[in-house]
Amino acid sequence: MAGKTETLTGLLDRDPRIWRGRRPGTWRAPVIPSGHAALDAVLPAGGWPAGALTEIITPAQGIGELRLLLPLMRRIAGDGRRLVWVAPPFEPYAPALVQAGVEIGRMLVVAVADRRRDLGWTLELLLRHPETGLVLAWPWTLPPSVWRRLQLAAAESGALGMLFTDGAAGGTTAALRLSLGVCEGGLELRILKARGGFCGARVPLML
Repeated sequence: MAGKTETLTGLLDRDPRIWRGRRPGTWRAPVIPSGHAALDAVLPAGGWPAGALTEIITPAQGIGELRLLLPLMRRIAGDGRRLVWVAPPFEPYAPALVQAGVEIGRMLVVAVADRRRDLGWTLELLLRHPETGLVLAWPWTLPPSVWRRLQLAAAESGALGMLFTDGAAGGTTAALRLSLGVCEGGLELRILKARGGFCGARVPLML
């Protein structure tokens, strides 16, 4: 019995995807720093989960959600990986992105004619592509089966998927789920779900 216990313990220690709820400090899954020290301090392992989906629930468009992700965009494009925008509600303003230090030569904007039929398929292909580092998408809502496929695609390639939604889907397979609210001088983030950590934290960010 002791031998079996040691074997199981070794397996748990070797696999960073396994989280033991009473030991949040053992979470070792790959992450990319968010560029915001206050946010990294409450995210498991200190950053955005790589090879996974993050769901960002926004009450309205244009409240600062893109400024939140500018450090991540700079890092992804600076590393030579592809930064893909899928069905954005507004055309990305290239001069502002350049001024913020984003290498737009690594950026791709994808329009989706039939969102109901093609959006999930498009996101899955992009997340699986080996050159993709980050996918930003505005699906608003997706069925659970599509969330599962997208999570598998991101895990396969190591890409990050940032999906902006209205929160109507409830439980999703996203590794990280957070909601945004406006506060004086910036945003307040509330962690609703964090794989490998505890939820409920509120983080004000001056952007």
